[in-house]
Amino acid sequence: MAVEKKFVQEGLTKALVNEYLAEELERAGYGGMFMNRTPMGTQLTVYAEKPGMVIGKGGKLIRKITRDLDRRFHLDNPQIDVQDVGKGDLNSQVVANRLASSLERGWYFRKAGQSMLRRVMDSGALGCEIIISGKLSGPRSRSEKFVSGYIKHSGKPAEEIVETGYAVAVKKLGVIGCQVRIIPPNVRLPDDFKMTPLAQGPSETSEQATPAVEVASSLTSAPVETKLEEKRSELDKMLEEEHPPENVSYEKPEAQAEETEKSSSVGGGLAEDASIAEQEPEVEPGEGKPE
Repeated sequence: MAVEKKFVQEGLTKALVNEYLAEELERAGYGGMFMNRTPMGTQLTVYAEKPGMVIGKGGKLIRKITRDLDRRFHLDNPQIDVQDVGKGDLNSQVVANRLASSLERGWYFRKAGQSMLRRVMDSGALGCEIIISGKLSGPRSRSEKFVSGYIKHSGKPAEEIVETGYAVAVKKLGVIGCQVRIIPPNVRLPDDFKMTPLAQGPSETSEQATPAVEVASSLTSAPVETKLEEKRSELDKMLEEEHPPENVSYEKPEAQAEETEKSSSVGGGLAEDASIAEQEPEVEPGEGKPE
């Protein structure tokens, strides 16, 4: 149980340090911190919109923060490094602080939420979600959500890609919590992919693909063709037995050949007599032949 208690204590210490820095560096535009434990001590990287205000006049404020971290939270040799957040509209903690301050000044919650959401998306963020909860417009507390773009809510991408910031607005009726979740523009989403063209040209790919297709078609069509040929040959044999073909010439017997020759000779003689009769002039009765 000692190891588990150690991890829980480290997480609690980190949350308390973050809360302390948010209170002390509110005017400097506190944008979060990153704690790293090294053999030389505890290194803290503090992000702020105005790094000069974090250091203070002659380094007075940063020395005070270092002393408090050592005494109050018992950090081993704390070393603070201050960096600029860059675009404040893309930092979730900065946006949450701005939203809380605008609500404390008397802005209507819908106007404040929509304006902050629009500023974040205009800065190039892939997605943004703002949740405002508390006594917004009545005696009962409720929550209002403003979402735009693409947001991951579960899994490893929700822990590594999505940046979360939280701030509290103190009003007369009670406190209002402001939670902001932002996906930065330079993040590669896990479900984002692109199609890249092949290095080979279309002609080479088609030439390489044709032999495989031919082999596959020959393998599949060979047994089918043999079965079809067998069925066709059986059908042709059955048809030839029932109906012989017309263009086949059969030999005539000798008796039929002699009869055909006689009929042709008789027919030829009759035709010659008819031609002679046509050539001779007709003689009327009673007239004699000329001398």
